Amino acid sequence: MSQFSSDVFVYDAVRTPKGRVRRGGGTLTDVPAYELLATLLRALQARGLDAERVDDIVIGTSTAAGDQGGDVARAAALWAQWPDTVPGGVVSRLCCSGLDAIGTAAAKVASGMHDVVVAGGVESMSRVPMLTDKPAFAYEGPLQDVTGYVTIGVAADLTAADAGFTREDLDSYAVTSHRRSAASATSASIVPITSGDTVVLDRDEGARADATLDGFAALGTLFGEDPSWERVARQLPDSLRPTGGLHTLGTAPQLADGASALVLGSGRSREVAGSDPIGRIVAVTQTAVRSPRLTAGMTAARAALDRAGITAANLDVVEANESFAVSPLLVARELGLDPARVNPNGGAVATGHPLGASGGMLLVNALDELARTDGEFALLVIPGGLGLGAAVVVQRV
Repeated sequence: MSQFSSDVFVYDAVRTPKGRVRRGGGTLTDVPAYELLATLLRALQARGLDAERVDDIVIGTSTAAGDQGGDVARAAALWAQWPDTVPGGVVSRLCCSGLDAIGTAAAKVASGMHDVVVAGGVESMSRVPMLTDKPAFAYEGPLQDVTGYVTIGVAADLTAADAGFTREDLDSYAVTSHRRSAASATSASIVPITSGDTVVLDRDEGARADATLDGFAALGTLFGEDPSWERVARQLPDSLRPTGGLHTLGTAPQLADGASALVLGSGRSREVAGSDPIGRIVAVTQTAVRSPRLTAGMTAARAALDRAGITAANLDVVEANESFAVSPLLVARELGLDPARVNPNGGAVATGHPLGASGGMLLVNALDELARTDGEFALLVIPGGLGLGAAVVVQRV
């Protein structure tokens, strides 16, 4: 039951807490991306990983600019004082970057090219805001028309309208996400961010235990008058444009800073990893759709289940990135899932979506939840801009 010819195991999985981006400076604003990632590399080494024998580091980042530009993977390894001989590189697939890094690392291990690879992601949205790199697809009219690019919030509103989700459905989901996040226990997989002997942040920010449907209903919509609707009308003249829009600040993913890192290896990697495996990567998929909707996550999820040789009924946990509230609602409905198994500890509308770091964070969260509930299979799903989608199936060992 795997798309890989050889087993790919997860030996360790850590992440930073998610720090919310705020006007005037968030908690992690003064922490560069390379330091966020280096914190995790040091932690993996302290937990038993023999860094000297790591074959590669593959890190996802969505906006490769500023202090997370160039090769932040290699820079972070040197900053963490890892051996000079450990290489590192970056993959960038917008919001799907972290899962792309995991897939790339898994392929390296499965092929026999490497025995041990550290994979994950990093994004400091406080220091490097989304679209800082000025991608042509977002700014050049002719390319926008060819790619079908629309503001991601417009894509979310269009997806929700087409699927028949109401504003109340979205608000209700966001309230649930906040309450679940606020009630979730702090995991040993979360590595605190420190400055000297001072703990800067040791748990995710943003979750509100007192969130109410009335409070969310009072928020104004964000994308009802967005200029991208003009492109939607040209591409899809029969599409349904929701009057006034649907998603709000409460049902959009919060902006956040953070990093994730996992140790992937073959069956003979125990000595290097310093521990027994905790999971097995069963399937990885990257898909795309030619539509200004957030539906590629669904195509990726179905493809991943098919390649894993299982069905949705086998899933004990689903971590569907809350790329707006519509995303997990769509995954749960289309796969016929028990809502209690989808994001059981909340997600990005409560605690943030640090873009390239999110894929690894979903995997960390899923492995923690499988261990807590004695489950076996988990599905991770992320839709992204430009019609991209990614999914991973992991099995607890």
